[in-house]
Amino acid sequence: MDKKLHYVKEELLRREIPPVLLVLLLLAVLLLNFLLYLHLNNFSVTTRQPDVDSSLCPFGYFRLGPLKNCSPWLSCEAINTEVRKLKCVGEGAVKKVFLSEWKENKVSLSQLANSELKEDFLHGLKMMKSLQSKYVVRLLGYCEKQFTILTQYHPLGSLKSLNEMLDLPRYKGLNTWHRRFMLAIDYVSIIHYLHNSPLGTLVMCDSNNLDKVLSQYLLTSDFHVLVNDLDALPLVNKSAGRLVKCGHRELQGEFVAPEQLWPYGEEVPFEDDLMPPYDEKTDIWKIPDVSNFFLGHVEGSDIVRFHLFDIHAACKKKNPAERPSAQKVMDTYRKILTLLLREAAMPGTREML
Repeated sequence: MDKKLHYVKEELLRREIPPVLLVLLLLAVLLLNFLLYLHLNNFSVTTRQPDVDSSLCPFGYFRLGPLKNCSPWLSCEAINTEVRKLKCVGEGAVKKVFLSEWKENKVSLSQLANSELKEDFLHGLKMMKSLQSKYVVRLLGYCEKQFTILTQYHPLGSLKSLNEMLDLPRYKGLNTWHRRFMLAIDYVSIIHYLHNSPLGTLVMCDSNNLDKVLSQYLLTSDFHVLVNDLDALPLVNKSAGRLVKCGHRELQGEFVAPEQLWPYGEEVPFEDDLMPPYDEKTDIWKIPDVSNFFLGHVEGSDIVRFHLFDIHAACKKKNPAERPSAQKVMDTYRKILTLLLREAAMPGTREML
């Protein structure tokens, strides 16, 4: 009796799902996976900022707001007559920043705050002029003799306020692992750009703690990251034996790279002349800590951290020469993003096959 029932069940299965139909179903699943693969490959590319920013103008020019044509950088005269200060919105050791208005556009006006730091201010201006790109805040004009710089205004401010911004009702929909990881990729892309800039290998020296790092970058209205403060960007030239030191004071804490710490112990007083110089790998050491801030504690962020474990461990190698390049970190981040997007789109694919 049992054998007969088993035979009947097998016959019904054969009649209900012919082998040809099973093959077709399997092929359909494989085709669906292939199409999703192509779609997500395309998606992972389009979620990056394009390599060429169509809003950029030739050197010495800018485009802002609804303006279709490129305008020349504003001169001292134009800044003095056409720009109106509204209020002070920030102040650091080198600059005061004022929300201002130019031809009905909100702009940022930066002015020297400490006359002893004129060289830092002018270095920042030189860097801003030379490094104009999709990674750097847009320069609108400057006046060297009055120590004034005019740049595009970004109302969301610096990255220090990121978590508070994402807690607001209007931005809560953006508070996801995907969006936060994209910001981390933006940050690493900027570090890669600075390490491979038109001027050579530049080190982001204003980065002795997390708050200081975050204050150097702006969050745009479309949720991308721009570097804004370029006052401390010394040049590394290894072939010429040129390394750097970030300032002339002793650095402390776990955030800075080991090679930035005084190597001779507490029994030897710090002397700047005895402090060994270092290279751009100090920026690589700090990437895991900055990315950890970006990822926050939203659903899915721990999975991202798990996938980043190996590359972050490499970034924290005590020997700077063993740390990966910014290019390697950036490529790894992008590969992990693509992988996670595929897994999110096809959570049950492996079980189906």
